[in-house]
Amino acid sequence: MNDYQQDLFRYVAEEFAEDYREGEMERREFLRRSVLLGGSVVGARTLLATLGITGVSAAELAAAQTAAPQNEPAKSRYQIAPDDPEIEAGAVTYEALGRTNLAYLARPKGGGAAPVVLVIHENRGLQPHIEDVARRVAKAGFIALAPDFVSSEGGTKKFTDTALISSFIARTPAETHAAHGLEAVRFLRSQPGAQAERLGMVGFCWGGGMTWLLSTKLPDLKAAIPFYGPSPSFAEIPKIRAAVLGIYGGKDARITGNAAATEKALTDAGVKHEFLIYPGAAHAFHNDTGANYKQDAAENAWASTLVWLRGNL
Repeated sequence: MNDYQQDLFRYVAEEFAEDYREGEMERREFLRRSVLLGGSVVGARTLLATLGITGVSAAELAAAQTAAPQNEPAKSRYQIAPDDPEIEAGAVTYEALGRTNLAYLARPKGGGAAPVVLVIHENRGLQPHIEDVARRVAKAGFIALAPDFVSSEGGTKKFTDTALISSFIARTPAETHAAHGLEAVRFLRSQPGAQAERLGMVGFCWGGGMTWLLSTKLPDLKAAIPFYGPSPSFAEIPKIRAAVLGIYGGKDARITGNAAATEKALTDAGVKHEFLIYPGAAHAFHNDTGANYKQDAAENAWASTLVWLRGNL
């Protein structure tokens, strides 16, 4: 793994560990996911040691490996209905990278010209919440595309066990995901009415990290909005030409703790940026279908996102 791939892999592993420590994930489920990430019981023991978790036997890991997944609560809250009369939205496919890729496309009703925004999902894949976010973007007057980074495995909807999705995403090279993201941008820019030169991007959690990464590879990107994602190598930051709005939860220490150094690197590189850190907000506070949702912070962050997109696109 290269350094940034290691950062993204560890990001997923630490998110599981954080959920376990905070009581949101059962021990057996955490160990099961650790085996998936580590690739084996031996790999899981090594991974757990790097996370500071000791006292786990090979037998316990082996038992967890065959355990049924911990059930996740149904999550179906929408802010913008799929059939909202002001937008057109639905699943789409496109050919790239030698395969059929899946995505969710949303745009203002009528097919007029509009700027374009790529929406990048969390490490759980293209879930209904991210489709809803794409509709919110469309409702605000943009053409939005949310690519499914699990397309090579048949797509997010193929899996009932989101741990398999997270494991695939974490173990896949970052450059492979980046190539997928760049092809998604090409498809988005090819849409009827797309104002291709007016390109923005917003991503959440793992998708925030991918937003950072893709911003170093798209010199014509106008606006990048990573929500609590790991920043790229500081050596790569001078490649960023987009205006960056970084959004963080004050309680999300493992990500927010690096915000000051990231901001300094952006300043030193002359990158236009602003950081918003919300006191009392934890990781994934924007996801209104998740346990960490914080309404006041989420609503302010989303309003700020739209202001940033409109001001820079």
